[in-house]
Amino acid sequence: MAKLYFHYATMNAGKTTMLLQASYNYRESGMNTLLFVAGHYRSGDHGLISSRIGLETKAEIFREGDDLYASIAERHEHATVHCVFVDEAQFLEEDQVWQLARVADRLHIPVMCYGLRTDFQGNLFSGSRALLAIADELREVRTICRCGRKATMVVRLGPDGKVVRQGEQVAIGKDIYVSLCRRHWEDEMGRSRPEDLIGFAKR
Repeated sequence: MAKLYFHYATMNAGKTTMLLQASYNYRESGMNTLLFVAGHYRSGDHGLISSRIGLETKAEIFREGDDLYASIAERHEHATVHCVFVDEAQFLEEDQVWQLARVADRLHIPVMCYGLRTDFQGNLFSGSRALLAIADELREVRTICRCGRKATMVVRLGPDGKVVRQGEQVAIGKDIYVSLCRRHWEDEMGRSRPEDLIGFAKR
């Protein structure tokens, strides 16, 4: 039975590398995969999925209002699609997440979504919220904070290298985000109380 999967993590956890490896495994076995990436990530007329370690491939672009079910169904009718991969899935609209669920339920094609859970202010992205609600399987891709604990949050850096606490939810750039544990995220975002910082210094 095909399922809708959501692989979520903070920045620099290796999500994209995992996606590209999984797609390669399908194709090496003679099966077809269909890859999507948010419209923010494109090279010319094509979407581009690229990892920090240098792996990259072209992909279809999804934008606001796109009907992903219709697009995938049309492609599947002409040549069997064995798996759909979606990078930067946090940028999906709620309706698009439901469209991907229908791809799994009605076209019987597994859909693998990879993305962030929360933004730099600790708020859920629309796509992530919907995926957390209806995906068949949730898989956390782990990375670590500078202190060695599991990183679950991200902060955004401004041009001066300092943490930005306000701004638009979306700012593209892999080098402007740092993954932190919840406690260090609170410190950097100015949410810690003085007594919390004193207690932290003793530990």
